[in-house]
Amino acid sequence: MIGRKRIRELLRDEEICFEKTHPISKSLYKKAQKSLYNGVPMNWMVRWASPFPIFVEKASGAIFNCVDGKNYLDFCLGDTGAMTGHAPPDAVEAICERVKNGTTFMLPTADAIVVGEELKRRFGLPYWQIALTATDANRFAIRLARQMTGRKKILVFNWCYHGTVDESFITINDGLPGLRPGSIGEPVDPNLTTRVVEFNDIEALEIALSHRDVACVLAEPVMTNIGIVHPQPGFHDALRSLTKTYQTLLIIDETHTICTGAGGYTRAYDLEPDMITLGKPVGSGIPGAVYGFNQAIADMCTEKLDPDTSDVGGIGGTLAGNALSLAAMKVTLEKVLTEDAYRHTTNMATHFKKGVQQAVSDFNLPWTVQQLGCRTEYWFCPEPPRNGGEAAAAVDEILDRYMHLATLNRGILMTPFHNMALIAPTVTKADIDRHTDIFREIVAPLVKED
Repeated sequence: MIGRKRIRELLRDEEICFEKTHPISKSLYKKAQKSLYNGVPMNWMVRWASPFPIFVEKASGAIFNCVDGKNYLDFCLGDTGAMTGHAPPDAVEAICERVKNGTTFMLPTADAIVVGEELKRRFGLPYWQIALTATDANRFAIRLARQMTGRKKILVFNWCYHGTVDESFITINDGLPGLRPGSIGEPVDPNLTTRVVEFNDIEALEIALSHRDVACVLAEPVMTNIGIVHPQPGFHDALRSLTKTYQTLLIIDETHTICTGAGGYTRAYDLEPDMITLGKPVGSGIPGAVYGFNQAIADMCTEKLDPDTSDVGGIGGTLAGNALSLAAMKVTLEKVLTEDAYRHTTNMATHFKKGVQQAVSDFNLPWTVQQLGCRTEYWFCPEPPRNGGEAAAAVDEILDRYMHLATLNRGILMTPFHNMALIAPTVTKADIDRHTDIFREIVAPLVKED
């Protein structure tokens, strides 16, 4: 119903506006290209909708300031890495104190005990270990699962996201499993390491597990990186039942779904995984991740893992469990990602959803809006996708690019790659209403009659 020509014209106007209003970022981007590949410190930073990325100067709470002197309301929050808000005061104080007293020793601090006990309380699993990223936490959990079961393959869901875990870069192409588009230099054919099925497809899940060669299912409890795809009623019960039937371990990746609540989706919906992985926001922006496991896996580790060779077992790293990460995790769990904070951010996300839904209805758009705790997003399709394949098919790249850039030019940063907003604890109702007004403003010309 929205003409491609009109979207391209509107997008071009927004690109011109962005270039005119960000001369310093543009200059820094050109300078960076002389030493940084593509002018950025990490290659995916070129995927923003703007002609070049904004260079950030400072941030606090849900607001960041760019080198061109503009303030932005941040609904991206480092794609969950800064879900706590930028530089939360309690965390900053504890982090600075730890930095002054040393950051890494290859030895534990007392903070580690507090972190372990709080994770046990929140998620229910008895034993925890510390990593630096969710990718590493997932890699280590997969290794434990293979050791526990004696099986080599894992199972993931189509269009899943688990960081840069090699085994997860597989998708379904024309009904056949194969390499995910964009994957670079894969070490082996993913079909040798991984089975892949659609999320919510219980029949396909059972067929895949019935081969009895799958060590673990690695799953977000709700898909998020291809957009929010909720489990259908009964899916998680079936997932847990089938993994037990076929003696496959279940790993729940809460890295994004920690937006659900203080104990993630696991506690909110009484899931019973064998392992949980979690990264990004757990340290208020300081790199850190955790993985927890049940008694059976702990017993296996005691029986089969030799302490004398534990440093070359493929699990851990010199900086894993460092004092700075643990200090950041302790204060984040105690004072930042609290029950009260979640109540506020979830209420604000609900208000965000209502505002966008009302605008979608008023403009008679065939779009839908989804929410998961303090995370909300809108889709360019009339019904919520039921799995990763449907979600990928619903992507409208040029419309997505226009919506992101038009919003950015009006002072709000949305999460790139899909139209998602994550709400920080400092966000107010007025901030949400501001987004609703901007959403209406940028949608209006899309549906304007010629």
